[in-house]
Amino acid sequence: MSLPPLRRADGDEMNTASPDTGSGPQGSVSLCAAATWFIDRTTLPRHGDTVRFGQDFARCVAELIPQVEYLAGQRDTDDVPARAALAEVGEARCRLDEPEAAGLAGEVERVKRLARSVCALYGHYDTLTQARLCLACRLPIEDGEDSRPYDRAGPSGDAGRNGRVHSTCMHMARRTGG
Repeated sequence: MSLPPLRRADGDEMNTASPDTGSGPQGSVSLCAAATWFIDRTTLPRHGDTVRFGQDFARCVAELIPQVEYLAGQRDTDDVPARAALAEVGEARCRLDEPEAAGLAGEVERVKRLARSVCALYGHYDTLTQARLCLACRLPIEDGEDSRPYDRAGPSGDAGRNGRVHSTCMHMARRTGG
């Protein structure tokens, strides 16, 4: 299954600049970088900057939640990455519902929590979409395409790489160890 690019509610791709701030990046790499930068700040940003970051992070979280839920819903109910993603979705929803905090320091902490949700949701999105790649050839496994589950045990007995391989790539996975 090929996944479409992440999109905003208005249909624009999320890797473009935010129209209301003129410079707020919305792509996964740039928005995660902005979120990480905001989290790591040791000084308080200006109130207006905090508001704009909060709006961008909240918009991103609201747009990522249904996409992560959809991807997790395509997995088995006992799939650990899917369950972890759904737990983060619940946490992100709580963070979206938090009211604006009193004072600049309180508001910065609230926006930092939103920034953490941005990074976590993008991480879960990446994890859930990665599982749709063949472990042997690294090409997407399309809907209806013949594939097989593949688990390789690591030295300690745990699964070293779990996922799927194309049926035609199974011989490569066995020969190369995944």
